[in-house]
Amino acid sequence: MKIKKLKILYFKVLPSILISTGIVILLITFGPILLSELWYSLKVSGNKQIILSDNLSLDNQAGGGQGSVFGGLLSATPTIISPVNKDFSIIVEKIGINAPVVANVSVTDPKKYNEALKEGIAHALTSDYPSINPGNVYLFAHASLNFWDMGKYSTVFNLLRKLENKDKIHLFYNEKHFIYEVVGKEVYKGWNTYPISRPVIEPILTLQTCDPPGTTLNRMVITARLINYNDPELAE
Repeated sequence: MKIKKLKILYFKVLPSILISTGIVILLITFGPILLSELWYSLKVSGNKQIILSDNLSLDNQAGGGQGSVFGGLLSATPTIISPVNKDFSIIVEKIGINAPVVANVSVTDPKKYNEALKEGIAHALTSDYPSINPGNVYLFAHASLNFWDMGKYSTVFNLLRKLENKDKIHLFYNEKHFIYEVVGKEVYKGWNTYPISRPVIEPILTLQTCDPPGTTLNRMVITARLINYNDPELAE
């Protein structure tokens, strides 16, 4: 009798447990990507005005911001987006980013940049700060699957590949508001240092992450140029 029960357990119950466990692991692993894609699909199907808290309107007329993933999509009321801080932060409305930027992070020390990336998006130590002068502001962040290991911002750049030419990126630095427009999207093999070391003749912003998300095979690089600037001190 015991042998019969063991056979039932082995041939019927155990496979079901293994299949269920596998499904759960897949959902946990790829859940962030699936949720990001679902959020983006719902967002672009909307048609809402998004306004920054300093009254500079965002050009992309759809979607949500950094609050509830789905709640902002269900109302016709314009969404007001306030940056998480004005010391150093970034808003990319199209892909739902509203995050702090951690300044002066080493790009060659994994321990240091992995710790910084738990606190927000990293600003490369060797790059420039936001300015109206020629320079390259280089920001990098995770596009990761294992969010449980890398912290709150481990998936912040999962949708970076959705950005296209003319999309807007908003940087806040020392209370100033810089608006950039995407002018290029490239994929580099492995760790290519050209995007951070390239010569520039105008103020540009470079965003970099892993591609595909969760791997280190390539680097997705978004290039944007400064098109507008707001300094509250000059307005007084």
